[in-house]
Amino acid sequence: MSRPVTVVTGGSRGIGAATCLRLAVDGHDVVVGYVSDGAAAEWIATGVRANGARCVTVKADTSVEADVDRLFETAADRLGPVTGLVNNAGVTGPFGRLADTDPAVLREVVEVNLLGVLLCSRRAARVMAAGGGGAIVNVSSAAATLGSPGEYVHYAATKAAVDTLTTGLAKELGPDNIRVNAVAPGVIDTEIHARNGDPERPERIAASIPLRRPGRADEIASAIAWLMSPEASYTTGAVLRVAGGR
Repeated sequence: MSRPVTVVTGGSRGIGAATCLRLAVDGHDVVVGYVSDGAAAEWIATGVRANGARCVTVKADTSVEADVDRLFETAADRLGPVTGLVNNAGVTGPFGRLADTDPAVLREVVEVNLLGVLLCSRRAARVMAAGGGGAIVNVSSAAATLGSPGEYVHYAATKAAVDTLTTGLAKELGPDNIRVNAVAPGVIDTEIHARNGDPERPERIAASIPLRRPGRADEIASAIAWLMSPEASYTTGAVLRVAGGR
């Protein structure tokens, strides 16, 4: 049997990087999508190859249709037709109240977190339907139901939209043998908090999490890997919350 070929957007760091490495262990050939840090993407690609998988890195802004087309075309040229997609690329913008958030930040968050997922899913749906099926996993967030007041309600709103997209697209693509699911992480200990100016946030919030700790990127990658696997063959339209009980 041929190996699955899976595109992971935002694959150079955090949850995306952990997912690339885990999927390689599970037998996937991997496309590491990244937007700016080519060195980090190549580092992850080295790890993917060390686990016996083929890998290619592709610089692509998922909110730009031409970049998405190039992402999938490069995957097909180098590895074969795409059979899996992990829509992981996302941004939060700086923490703060909506009233104080710059409109440019709002636009970026909507374009990356929602439009980017739509464009990638649209392209994947065409490729997978022509190839006999596949699997899409969207990386949502527990923020979609918590709302994240005072931090990033705009981000939470885009993730709620991703959940709705997951439900609708699963129904739309089911007849094409394409499964669509989502994972909704809680507070995960990655560099995203430091990038947004609050590196201590995971430990500070830990007291409000029933498991009393932030999650790890590899724990989210494990959930994604299961949804991508044959073990989840009858699972579609699900939003799997991996948030420590929060």
